[in-house]
Amino acid sequence: MADNGSSRVDTPTNVSLSAGVSESLEYKTVSVFLVLLVCCVGIVGNIMVVLVVLTTRHMRTPTNCYLVSLAIADLTVLVAAGLPNVSDSLTGTWNFGHAGCLGITYLQYLGINVSSCSITAFTVERYIAICHPMKAQTVCTVSRAKKIITGVWIFTCVYCMLWFFLVDIQVREDGHQQCGYRVKRELYLPIYLIDFAIFYVIPLLLAIVLYGLIARVLYLSPLPNQPDATTLRRSCREPPETSKGGRQGRPKSAMSSRKQVTKMLAVVVILFALLWMPYRTLVLINSFVSTPYLDAWFLLFCRICIYANSAINPVIYNAMSQKFRSAFRGLYRCPACLMTLFTSLAPKNPKRRPGSSKIRASFSHH
Repeated sequence: MADNGSSRVDTPTNVSLSAGVSESLEYKTVSVFLVLLVCCVGIVGNIMVVLVVLTTRHMRTPTNCYLVSLAIADLTVLVAAGLPNVSDSLTGTWNFGHAGCLGITYLQYLGINVSSCSITAFTVERYIAICHPMKAQTVCTVSRAKKIITGVWIFTCVYCMLWFFLVDIQVREDGHQQCGYRVKRELYLPIYLIDFAIFYVIPLLLAIVLYGLIARVLYLSPLPNQPDATTLRRSCREPPETSKGGRQGRPKSAMSSRKQVTKMLAVVVILFALLWMPYRTLVLINSFVSTPYLDAWFLLFCRICIYANSAINPVIYNAMSQKFRSAFRGLYRCPACLMTLFTSLAPKNPKRRPGSSKIRASFSHH
């Protein structure tokens, strides 16, 4: 990459920044292969998460509502950040024009911030459900989860609008374009620090505290009495696990079910912290040093970590949740699931078509 020192100082590290892209064939090959692999796996996996929750009635729990929001946010990151990065790696220049620079940057940060907020939301939901089971009867509901998710998306959509005024097309000395920042470091530095605090530091600190309290209840406190366990199951709508054959097995104890869900969500939070750490650390350091560190290979490593964070969650659900495994298998076995999804989203006709109840009944058994 050829650019002068001042442009490097005033160019922060973006998720799909074309700065730092190497012209070597080796870099282009490795970059395109890894980004396409991670993005394809992540896009397919997150679409499956959305489908199984929307088309499987017993999967529509408050926690899974937040996981759907997380999946949509991860899809936004993979499409808006991962796929443009393939074009950057192949051509070494920005190919989407001024409108693409504004829109893609906006969608990148929208997906990133909604992802962080969704993780915070299901962390708080787990804390209430386990540590305050009586309160969970009115708080831990699907309708309230939908309202919270709507509020998160509206807040983040408005907050991320500031990026429309911060980015623009820049032309480097070699004639190649890049989607860069039109403001000086003194202006964008506070924005990065606010983002770093609101969407990374605070969610992680909150998660550490809340999961510590959850662990104390699950592993150190005596088993809750039967009314509490019954109330929790009724309020959070967590169905019993299924056996390996896909049929409904014997219900696990409330404590065992809560431990499994909490472990899965804790792994999601831990991977979020670890996979975002290289990029967040790089941006924080580059915001203060006189010459930013923009090594192409290290930037690629940071990007792959970000894309992997958006792609790995469906793998975690499949590995740690029997309910998700069964639902994924049902999705493979039932090609009519897409039709069921579109039918459920379409306006209802007053007259029921013959046989529709049979279709819905047959699908509910998957």
